Amino acid sequence: MWQSEVRVDLDAIRENVTRLRAGTSGELMAVVKADGYGHGMLPSARAALDAGADWLGVCTLDEALTLRRAGVTAPVLAWLLAPGLPLHEGVAVGVDLAAASLTQLDEMIEASRQAGSPARLHLKIDTGLARGGATVADWPVLLEAAAKAQAEGLVEVAGVWSHFVYADLPGHPTTDRQLAVFHEGLDMVERAGLRPRYRHLANSAATLTRPDTHFDLVRPGVAIYGLSPVAGERFGLRPAMTARARVMHTKRVPAGSGVSYGHTYLTEADANLAVVPLGYADGVPRHASNAGPVQLAGRRRTISGRICMDQFVVDCGDDPVVAGDVVTLFGPGTDGEPTADDWAAAAGTINYEIVTRFGGVRVPRVYDGERP
Repeated sequence: MWQSEVRVDLDAIRENVTRLRAGTSGELMAVVKADGYGHGMLPSARAALDAGADWLGVCTLDEALTLRRAGVTAPVLAWLLAPGLPLHEGVAVGVDLAAASLTQLDEMIEASRQAGSPARLHLKIDTGLARGGATVADWPVLLEAAAKAQAEGLVEVAGVWSHFVYADLPGHPTTDRQLAVFHEGLDMVERAGLRPRYRHLANSAATLTRPDTHFDLVRPGVAIYGLSPVAGERFGLRPAMTARARVMHTKRVPAGSGVSYGHTYLTEADANLAVVPLGYADGVPRHASNAGPVQLAGRRRTISGRICMDQFVVDCGDDPVVAGDVVTLFGPGTDGEPTADDWAAAAGTINYEIVTRFGGVRVPRVYDGERP
């Protein structure tokens, strides 16, 4: 008998990737960083590749090396690389690396020497996010140094890329401004004598709404897990994750009873309370206290009182509830259960954060649709 679980529907991931792949003329990079947005990096990666993904995208070198050690041979790009990492290990197993500064480029040149083969680089330009990427002012210097290193056989500039600020708000003028800066950056790339195979800019939202930004490669992340990056739009995607638990304990309490820490919730009448063994240590956001929706005993209900580290309580009124009853926090919504979007609204966050929180050490993941 299970106590709590995260169920991941790998067929949903395959279906979503197939849908996204059909909507672009470019190649598709399935982003599986952050342990596959909480869905499990390796099973998610394999499902995405089954459905036709051409690339995998991760943040860290460790994530990329984990894919390689698991036997994944598809192209992989890693882009969040702090100084001093053993980049040569990535170069040796064919991991593409992102560079946005002369310092990073120098580290990758050294990694190439250690590995005995050229590093494949994707040079990043900052088109307005002000996060990673070389500024437009620094871009020509980076391109010149990269072209020199490529001419010397030390690196191969395989890609040029950037990332959007507002693609999740279709029609926002910042997206067009960023696209214009990206085109300007590509002109500089050509003048520097570089001819990268891949130009890529589109995240999930742009993959779904801006085909003019697809270039040679798109990088959907949250969309492959069935979650929409655009509020109010579903795009035919199918959510892959369901989070649920079993009621641990029930009790009957009188009207006016305080529930959980701080007694921020008082029962309005005599009530049946259900204690659920999931808390913020398992991924349930504490700031959804008195707001998080669940499905229990045939109805949608709201968490009563503060969410604790390991548990929360639900006031079920006079409805019968017993230990062992299934409590669904969120799922695809097809059976009336709350969705990750509902939880995001309750917690004042985004669906990305909700699913990425789950599937930790204490809550096992169970996979449906696994293939040999």
